[in-house]
Amino acid sequence: NVWFCNQINVIHRRCLYATVASVYLLGKYAQIKFREIQEREATEYIAQARRQFHFESNQRTCNMTVLSMLPALKEAIVTQLNSESLTTLLKSKPANKLEIWEDLKIISFTRTIVAVYSTCMLVVLLRVQLNIIGGYLYLDNSVGKSTTTLLAPPDVQQQYLSSIQHLLGDGLTELITVVKKAVQSSLGSVSLKETWSLLELEQQLNWIRAEVEASSRRSLSWYLLADDENVLADQACGLTDNDIMTIKLLNETRDMLDSPDFTTVLKACLNRGFSRLCDNLAEFFRPPPGDSAPSCGPDSLSAVSLPLAKIIPIINGQINTICSETPSHFVQELLMNDQVKEFAANVYETFSTPQELQK
Repeated sequence: NVWFCNQINVIHRRCLYATVASVYLLGKYAQIKFREIQEREATEYIAQARRQFHFESNQRTCNMTVLSMLPALKEAIVTQLNSESLTTLLKSKPANKLEIWEDLKIISFTRTIVAVYSTCMLVVLLRVQLNIIGGYLYLDNSVGKSTTTLLAPPDVQQQYLSSIQHLLGDGLTELITVVKKAVQSSLGSVSLKETWSLLELEQQLNWIRAEVEASSRRSLSWYLLADDENVLADQACGLTDNDIMTIKLLNETRDMLDSPDFTTVLKACLNRGFSRLCDNLAEFFRPPPGDSAPSCGPDSLSAVSLPLAKIIPIINGQINTICSETPSHFVQELLMNDQVKEFAANVYETFSTPQELQK
């Protein structure tokens, strides 16, 4: 019996030792796993913070690029729609004064409406292009990248971003043609003596805009980027590796511009842009001090009326506010638009995510 009891005690001790050892090993394993999880979470957090910082920095670059491009856009518009030469002629009191006024009417409205369209297009196009480039640059500089091949080498970036010249060139020319036709259709027969309230002016702008967007043979995205494959190849200047990368970027951009999200964002910018234009024009329709007419509220939109001949110079000067390189309310509201920001984030997210994680 004593021997049997001793054996039982030995077995109990061995079981206890085994249990303690197992618990110890499990504890060590748990500590190691917990440390691995902490390190992985810390790495992911750092990567996410770095990605967010890069994204925000990229958006500031977008804003500065838009502002730096506005003088070139303004010059391109004014070159094709030169109202200044007409106003100079009018000062000389020519015999065909009425004819010149009629030309000035069409050109003034055309260039201001074109300025709204093209500035909105510039804002959204650069958001797409620079966030595609920004996403690829993030991947090119990522820690632990599996290949040394750059997705966006400097030469490719330069070639790709030069495609913005379509908006300042052929795209702008086509846009001017379409807008001018709509302006002529809406205002061609309107007398210079006819008076409009702010509300009536806003209605005229809305009608012209509706005709532009309804009668355009192409989607608005065509004005931003050439859609012909041969033109894209020409823009890429050949068939080197860099040129093939450039064509790939241009095709990815075209896909983005043809997406429903892009159409929604561009429309939101246009709505905001034309609304801000009307806000700017409202400053010229305020009743004089001491006038009993309402100065605010719905009735104020019809309280003051001006002859078209006085509205034309007001409209004509709006391009200086719309295409201002110093941040104006017009440009600032486009750059800070929530839908533009969200769209930019989605583009960046798409192109800064490794392909293996997208599958």
